[in-house]
Amino acid sequence: MALYGQEPKSPKAVELEQLLQQTNLSDKVDEAEQKKLAQKCVEGYESDKTSRANWEKDLDEWMKLAMQVRENKNYPWPGAANVKYPLLSTAAMQFQARAYPTLVPSDRELVKVKVIGNDDQGLKAARAKRLSSFMAYQILEDIPEWEEDMDRALMIMPITGMIFKKTWYDPISRKCNSRLVLPKDLVVNYWATSLEDCERKTQEYWYSKRQIVEQIQSGLWKDIRNKDGKIPDPATHGEKMHNPLFRTQDTANDETTPYLVIEQHTFYDLDDDGYAEPYVITVLHQTGELLRITARWTPDGILINDKGELAKIKPFEYYTKYGFIPNPDGSFYDVGFGLLLGSLNHAVNTLMNQLIDAGTLSTLQSGWISKGLRVKQGDAIFRPGEWKQVNATLDDLKKGIFPMPIREPSNVLFQLLGMLVSSTKELASVAEIFTGKMPGQNTPAYTTKETVEQGMKVFTAIYKRVYRAMTDEFRKIYALDKLYLPIESYQSIIDDPMGADDFNGPPDDIIPAADPQASSSSSKLERAKMILGLVQTRHVNAKEAVHDFLEAAETPDIERLMQEPPPPPPPPEMMKIQAEMQMQQQEHQLKMKEMEMEIQFKKQELEMKLKFEQEKINLERQKLGMKAQEFQMDAQIQQQQATLDQQTGQQDMAMQQQQHSQEMQMQQEQHSQGLEQGSAQHEQKMAQVKETNAVKARSSGVAGPGGNKGGKSVNKGKN
Repeated sequence: MALYGQEPKSPKAVELEQLLQQTNLSDKVDEAEQKKLAQKCVEGYESDKTSRANWEKDLDEWMKLAMQVRENKNYPWPGAANVKYPLLSTAAMQFQARAYPTLVPSDRELVKVKVIGNDDQGLKAARAKRLSSFMAYQILEDIPEWEEDMDRALMIMPITGMIFKKTWYDPISRKCNSRLVLPKDLVVNYWATSLEDCERKTQEYWYSKRQIVEQIQSGLWKDIRNKDGKIPDPATHGEKMHNPLFRTQDTANDETTPYLVIEQHTFYDLDDDGYAEPYVITVLHQTGELLRITARWTPDGILINDKGELAKIKPFEYYTKYGFIPNPDGSFYDVGFGLLLGSLNHAVNTLMNQLIDAGTLSTLQSGWISKGLRVKQGDAIFRPGEWKQVNATLDDLKKGIFPMPIREPSNVLFQLLGMLVSSTKELASVAEIFTGKMPGQNTPAYTTKETVEQGMKVFTAIYKRVYRAMTDEFRKIYALDKLYLPIESYQSIIDDPMGADDFNGPPDDIIPAADPQASSSSSKLERAKMILGLVQTRHVNAKEAVHDFLEAAETPDIERLMQEPPPPPPPPEMMKIQAEMQMQQQEHQLKMKEMEMEIQFKKQELEMKLKFEQEKINLERQKLGMKAQEFQMDAQIQQQQATLDQQTGQQDMAMQQQQHSQEMQMQQEQHSQGLEQGSAQHEQKMAQVKETNAVKARSSGVAGPGGNKGGKSVNKGKN
């Protein structure tokens, strides 16, 4: 057989999971079947109320005692004493005062997550820390009504014997809710064994017309408005009076008149397959109109057999029962102070009123006056300090007046009253030591401690029951977070990207942080002192002992005060070994110091030598530097002389070049002049030769080179 939600999924399982996604399944049932279903729910609700009719009657009496409701009293005479001793309410307040700070810690560490199995790497511990922080934040901050409801619950539960918490996911606000439900508002058959095993449970709601319209328009309820768009008026004024808010009012039906709406958690075969699935069916009681059908299971609650067929559907339980003391008759309704102290409280009230009436009669005497006694007209009642005149002697007054014989308040009544009050306080464990009064000076400390411990045993057992109920409620919230909480919202609050799979763990490791082994502050402190004294034995963790002591002393900000404790002293054998090792270590250290000194001396000697050699080298460097400077100076002088000689030579060369240039220029000029003169002379000579040759040619008649006669040529050349 497969586990809840385990693969493979059958077609039936897929169909059931699809039903979970729908807000209202009433449209899957025809009108005739809706009427039958609504009528069946109303009949079941009325039957369960009838089974607990006596309990409801007793509950009204308990609440009157707790609230000290004073009714009209005309016996033994009008205006007689009508005192209500607050025994029941005192017991409830004392229980609430002790239980609330114990079960709801002030350090806001409300939820614990257990680490199951091996956790070498610390991953489970980190997950536990993240979940603890988030769920504490969610319960105390995101569900702001939770802490207030818990405060009220611990006040109501000891009177009524039980209260309920309803945990569900609201699709409108998209938030997880957990609210207080009064025991009278959740109708369960008197002989039911538990919330989980009963066939039905019905919660009573009271809605105005406006609230009904809001539920319809939000899509949660079926539209039952008439053609005019209005909600039918409540059937009778008598049904309105079932609402405790309207018990003392006699107003006519108007817009604020409440409607009784019953929300029944039961089983119904919606798909007509022969198996009744768990559903929540909402019905308007006055008209018998079916308002809503919604599934009340989770995907993990679907059980599949080996054939892949549906075997069972595990319902998701919305309600958590906080019980006070289990009923000895085996019924569903637990016992509270109302049942335990109710009769005794009535007896105490009767005795107190009788004593007061007796004191009144003894103070204000009455009797008979003889008709023969002549007194002045007027009232025979005396006022303080008043004297009246009579026409009679004192003997006549004694004979004519006979007072009614009335006894003083009986000592037996006083003793009986004291015995009853003491018995009721003992039964309720509200002895003087629990109410803050100190015991007598001669009372031994161990007696006081034993009295406290014996008184706390009753409350410790009750605390354990409340502790289990808180565990159940927290696991319901965890299961809803697993289904509906966006992982982004979770990671943004814890501010840790490693928490993506935190809700995939088992729900069994979610527990409240309250201590079921509750005890008084004094006993806690005494126990913490005893444990702190055992630190000297080295068998107790000193840090944890100090932490528990500071916690028992209700010290704020304990972590700030805590520091790492010094290590415990070793045993004598170990101390001897440690001493020998210490001596050896000291000898070794001495030898090491001698070696260090020798090494230091050699080091200094070597340093001196190195320093001397370094100075010698520096001196040689200085000498070489001086020689280098001399060489450099000589080189500079030589360079300067060479430069000077070079400059002188250049100047001489320049002068010589200039002189040579001048001489060359003069020679060139002279040569040019000589050439010009030679050229002129040559031309003259050539002219003379030409002229001579011309004369000879003319005289001989020889032609010239051109075949012409020389005369012409000469003449032409001349020209």
